[in-house]
Amino acid sequence: MASSHPTPTPTPTPAPAHARRRLRRVTLVSLGVAAAVAAGYAAAAAVLAGETLPGTTVAGVDIGGLAPGAAEERLRERVAAQAARPLTAHLVAAGRIVERTPLAPAELGLSLDARASVAAAGAGWPSPADVVRTLLGGQEVAPRVAVDEQRFAARVARLAEDVDVPVREGAVAYRDLEPRVTLPRDGRALDQAAASRELRAAFLRSPEPVALPLAVVRPQVSADMVRSVARTSARTAVAEPLTLKNGSRQAVLEPAEFAPHLRFVTTGPERMEPSFDAEKLAADLRPRLIGADEAPRDATFEISGGKPRVVPSRSGQAIDAAGLGRTVAETIATGASRTIVVPIENGTPELTTAQARKLGITEKVSSFTTQHPCCAPRVTNIHRISEIVNGHVVMPGETFSLNGLVGKRDRARGFVEAPMILNGRYVDDVGGGVSQFTTTMFNAVFFGGFQDVQHTPHTFYISRYPAGRESTVSFPQPDFRWRNDSPYGVFITTSYTDTSVTVNFWSTKRYDIESQSSAHYNPKSFAVLTDSGPDCIPMTGADGFTIDVWRIFKKDGEVVRRQKFQTTYAPEPQLTCDSTQS
Repeated sequence: MASSHPTPTPTPTPAPAHARRRLRRVTLVSLGVAAAVAAGYAAAAAVLAGETLPGTTVAGVDIGGLAPGAAEERLRERVAAQAARPLTAHLVAAGRIVERTPLAPAELGLSLDARASVAAAGAGWPSPADVVRTLLGGQEVAPRVAVDEQRFAARVARLAEDVDVPVREGAVAYRDLEPRVTLPRDGRALDQAAASRELRAAFLRSPEPVALPLAVVRPQVSADMVRSVARTSARTAVAEPLTLKNGSRQAVLEPAEFAPHLRFVTTGPERMEPSFDAEKLAADLRPRLIGADEAPRDATFEISGGKPRVVPSRSGQAIDAAGLGRTVAETIATGASRTIVVPIENGTPELTTAQARKLGITEKVSSFTTQHPCCAPRVTNIHRISEIVNGHVVMPGETFSLNGLVGKRDRARGFVEAPMILNGRYVDDVGGGVSQFTTTMFNAVFFGGFQDVQHTPHTFYISRYPAGRESTVSFPQPDFRWRNDSPYGVFITTSYTDTSVTVNFWSTKRYDIESQSSAHYNPKSFAVLTDSGPDCIPMTGADGFTIDVWRIFKKDGEVVRRQKFQTTYAPEPQLTCDSTQS
């Protein structure tokens, strides 16, 4: 039977006396060593406190043992040349350097941050680790860089603009009715994020060129697909006409009319679709699809009782060019019926009634009339150009171009063949004689006080025009241009008889203009010539000369400006046409 009494706990045996003495000695030695180390650290730290640690370098510059302010100053002085040295960027595409570009740190907005660099080196009371590093030979601290982020990003973006090559997507357009392909081509693009990292890392750290990667940008379609579209869809698209309808009106567009506005373009991976630009076509179609009474009308002016009066503007129908472009493209893409209902929108006038009333067109500011013989073919041309210009409004600050408004003089617009001067001889040409109108308008500009931009006197003097105050015109050059340098609009009216043409300018009067002319000087005698052939036109002969004309600007009776025009006329030869010569 087990005993119920507990087992007694043994009593510890006391350590021998010599073991206790050894433990005390170890403890005392350890405490002594620790105290010595602490005392050594404290002594070293006390010596180093308040200065950068000995042996400390930043960007190769020793700033050890200097107070922070002195360290910053030394760093700025010693690193100045290095901080101004351009970085050399190597633009690398497919492992090949395609461009080398120097980048000035100032352009990039990069500079040494001396204060932050010294702070990173450490000053004040050093830590034990700082003391150890000093005893082991010092430390190299990476320079801290200040970045003007806005300037940096802008310069990297400009670099990308310089080196990027846009990817060229495949397309098909037309020359006449023949499809012409634009084959796709790889592009390249600077990785701006990677370039930014590399440039920041290289500044003040490495004199070596910085490699900046250019990524290849692939087109979305293959050359084979572009060629296939040209052979198939592009030819089908121009095989038949398009019929456009607006109510009871319709216009049939032959392929030759719409092909210049049609393209097949890349719209996605291995996908090409038709695109139709209807902007210019819409302007040409408007008179065929929208009646004059239905179209928007700009505000204009009429002369009533000798005064200009505003004729109100009006809204009306307009072709929705963007909508028409989408509809035509969809029709071609789907092969749907080629009879298309033209999308119509509400069109607003370019010059509203309110705008017209603010133009300051209130009175006649100049008028000029020139005379000419009756009934020659040139008179038809004078009348026709006069009709085209009549009623035109020149806005404040606008430069008026006679060729820009009238365009090429041709038979389709009512011009006929008549004599003009070419290379010092009279020759017949469609639109000849319109210089009579140009001279008349030049004088309206002259006496209206408006800025002459381009006028070209005739080669030789023509007696029906005021000497030194006349201008020729041809197409496309020489043009006749003047600028409305006033704050007011100019409304032009023209009129004609069988023997005269008149140009009136209506605006707000700014100046009283006078004209003064010198006598003719530097005379040149004319030659006497004989010619033959069916194209020969006789010439009467007249001496050449030079003349000066002054335009005198007056305001409230006082001269405020004088402008000189000097014109030199060549002699007009006396030319006899001898029909007996072969």
